[in-house]
Formats: sequence, structure tokens, C-alpha cells
Amino acid sequence: MGVSKTSLFTKQQNEIALMAKALAHPARIAILQYLVKVNSCVCGDVVEQLGLAQATTSQHLKELKKAGLITGTIDGANVCYCIDPKAWKQFRQVFGDFFKDDVNMDRNCC
Repeated sequence: MGVSKTSLFTKQQNEIALMAKALAHPARIAILQYLVKVNSCVCGDVVEQLGLAQATTSQHLKELKKAGLITGTIDGANVCYCIDPKAWKQFRQVFGDFFKDDVNMDRNCC
């Protein structure tokens, strides 16, 4: 595997890439949609919602937590998860800025 050359790119480009990587699996999108929908901390229900194995779900939760999109607290034997509102706002801002420019759809390009 080659060495990553992230230093060739801007801070913003690296930030967007890291955020996109955190979202780059449909299970993670489903987890985020579920947590947004319930709008509260969820303990243990995530596995049942996804239909994936506990270990697989835990890996996806770990990636989302590592990206800062969710927070987790330990409640006895359960770990409870919820959306981190500050991180959610940051993701929305970064992706909104990235997609703000319109593309000229009138030109015939390929």
C-alpha cells in the first residue's frame, strides 16, 4: 500500500475527506438517521435497528465516535449513543460549503 500524501492537499480538502470517510458506509448512514430520528440517547437499540451483528455494529459506532459525530456514555452494561450537535453542525457546514457552487448544466461536457 502506498504512502498517503495528504500534505499535498489543503486543510479543508483533508477535513472533507476525513468526514466523507466517516460517512462512507450505508450502515453508518443508517445509524445516524436512526439517532437523528429518535432525537435522544439510544442504548442497545442500534443493533436491532440495523439487523447486523453486534460486533459489526460496534465497529461502525466506533468509527462514528472517532469522527466525533456521536458521543457514547456507559450506563451499566449498556453504552448509550447520541448525535453530537456541535459536530453535526460542523459536518453540515463543511459539506454545505463544499456543495455551494452550482455546476453549469447547459454545457455538453462528455
